[in-house]
Amino acid sequence: MPLPLFLAAGAAIAGAAGIGSGIHGAVKMKEANDTMKSTERRHQQNQQRFEKQNSETTKDMDQLGRLEMEILSSFKDFCDAFEKIKNRPQFHTYSKNGVTIPSYDGEQLKEVSVGAGVLLGGIGGAAAGTAGGFAAAGATTAAVMALGTASTGTAIASLSGAAATNATLAALGGGSLAVGGGGMALGSTLLGAATLGVGLLVGGVIFNITGSSLSDKADEALAQMLRAEKEIDRICSYLQDLSQTAVNYIKSLMSVQRTYKAQLQRLTDIVNKAHKTNWNDFTADEKTVTENTILLVNLLYQMCKVELVKKAADENKLNTINKDEVTKSIADAQQTLKDKGFAA
Repeated sequence: MPLPLFLAAGAAIAGAAGIGSGIHGAVKMKEANDTMKSTERRHQQNQQRFEKQNSETTKDMDQLGRLEMEILSSFKDFCDAFEKIKNRPQFHTYSKNGVTIPSYDGEQLKEVSVGAGVLLGGIGGAAAGTAGGFAAAGATTAAVMALGTASTGTAIASLSGAAATNATLAALGGGSLAVGGGGMALGSTLLGAATLGVGLLVGGVIFNITGSSLSDKADEALAQMLRAEKEIDRICSYLQDLSQTAVNYIKSLMSVQRTYKAQLQRLTDIVNKAHKTNWNDFTADEKTVTENTILLVNLLYQMCKVELVKKAADENKLNTINKDEVTKSIADAQQTLKDKGFAA
């Protein structure tokens, strides 16, 4: 074969090889691009799922925190009426059917009522999760600490609004419901077209190498997304569990609160409308109303002491939902209402 023809044939073969390699590289680039796009889209969906669940859980926990603070602050009305009754007997610890409720302590109830009122005044302008933080740490504890001293030396009870809330949160060591950050940043890789350069064969190799390199990056991005997805699944499951625990506790608290309000109204009517302030003048029914109201106050006080979340010793682990104590508190409340003849 004449040399020019041989060279031409060799060039054609090299060109064909270059084109084939280039097509293969282009396919790999497209696959990498598709992988990156689907990876980013899936990760965004995971992030949105996390943000939605976090928002829902924060809302439920905030509702619980506000409810507990409202209950605690309402104890002032009870104390005002109860303290007017003269010659009243000593009301001892209640213990029946496995339920134990400590005896009445007027000073404790007054302190927690004032503290809860301070916090309620600051919740309105506070960030989402603040009230939930109080419930997580135990609303009674938060209310009592509201009577403590801020880092400036100012009594927290003398502060108002956000200042009171911030000071109390600082005293509690936080209170944020957040369990995750903004997620993992996957970033994005631009799959640009490579130049033909010095020939189809070399150009094909560039396409192929570039495609392989980007495919590796896309695969790594996919692996990162899957790891993040697993973590998001774990956190969302935790948040769902916490949310359901909060909702169950809200229902139990509201059940006791309804009964308490009805009994408190009867007690205040006895004292303020009927003007009965001497225990010796109380009828058997009026004494029962008073005793039941005291019991319900103490029950609610104990329920609001429950920490919904126990802080994990390891910062890399999720906090523990205090489901055992919450479950027992709910069961105790139901048993007490049943024993006293109130519908649960």
